[in-house]
Amino acid sequence: MVVLFILPSMLVFKFKYLCCYLLLLFTMSENLSLAEALKKLEHYCAYQERCHQEVNTKLKQLGLSLPYRDTIIVALLENNYLNEERFARSFARGKHRIKFWGKIRIVNELKARFISAPNIKCALSELSDEEYYDTFEKLSERVWDSILEKNLLKKRKKFCDYLLRKGWESELVYEKINSLLE
Repeated sequence: MVVLFILPSMLVFKFKYLCCYLLLLFTMSENLSLAEALKKLEHYCAYQERCHQEVNTKLKQLGLSLPYRDTIIVALLENNYLNEERFARSFARGKHRIKFWGKIRIVNELKARFISAPNIKCALSELSDEEYYDTFEKLSERVWDSILEKNLLKKRKKFCDYLLRKGWESELVYEKINSLLE
């Protein structure tokens, strides 16, 4: 049996060494020049529409200080790599057409990304009423047919819960459930 005896001074030395190593590890990205960081963020924004919050999070991950982050965000705005209205419109179209989200869920997700109210309004204008209700009809029919529950009350609850979770208006959901039960 081997017993290790560590003096308190050795422990302090190892702790200081570990702290210095971690500090060096986390500040290595600080060596990233402003031009390099800008190029990375231009590519990041060109790949897919981004909101300010996502870009700011990415800049924090790169380890840039606040003045550099602000400078890069301004440069991205000036070069039209970053545009909140364009992001909101693209987000609303994509989530509605691909994930079949309703307006309530889209609005809540945009608010969670700190998108302004006028931009949210513009985003919702991307969804035509005809397309919106057509998507709701197709989705509701598909969901109703896919629920295999024998108990009608449980089936109704599962149907309503699913559509409400997707962000569809409760009036639409309850009108549809009543028409399906008739």
